[in-house]
Amino acid sequence: MSRDWYAWHDDYDRPGSALARRLTEVRRHLRDALDQAPAGPLRAVSLCAGQGRDLIPVLATHPRRDDVTARLVELDARNAEIAAAAATAAGLPGVQVVVDDAARTDVYADLVPADLVLMCGVFGNISDADVRATVRHCASLCATGGTVFWTRHRRAPDLVPAICDWFAEEEFTPVAVISPADRVGVGVHRFLGEPRPLPAGERIFEFVDHG
Repeated sequence: MSRDWYAWHDDYDRPGSALARRLTEVRRHLRDALDQAPAGPLRAVSLCAGQGRDLIPVLATHPRRDDVTARLVELDARNAEIAAAAATAAGLPGVQVVVDDAARTDVYADLVPADLVLMCGVFGNISDADVRATVRHCASLCATGGTVFWTRHRRAPDLVPAICDWFAEEEFTPVAVISPADRVGVGVHRFLGEPRPLPAGERIFEFVDHG
């Protein structure tokens, strides 16, 4: 990929930016999901986790922090290093940061179905066909009653309505679908079905080169 995904995170530090506002909404719904989660151990996986700015700060201050075993998968080693340091600084030994290709099903095999599945920054960087395939795989990644968090730009043609339809086809129900900033979408869906086996050795998606 020619895009610098390390520098891409800089917009999070600009108050009022679209990414900063998107992050605020994702964190808010993560807290809500943890508040409502049943007692006992919880699992979380984050695809293309970047610097872990969504999940790690939420876990750091949440009463359920010690109940969560999480795997953050990020291909950029610089971003993964920051995420791992943040997890260590927050005292979260249950958070594992893995430098790997988040599109590989095998990297999640021992931790799914999960209660929290994060796909923030994925749907806006893959083809429509791969978005559909990824939603289908969510029925393998997510436990019954678990929650998927996803983001997608809302530039024309707006794919968000179709994404919601695809989640419905896979037995997910919407918790929230909002636009915290211009042309920015955040979706939260809860899985009501029975998780399907996660196929081994498959790729879920391919990132599109933005040039």
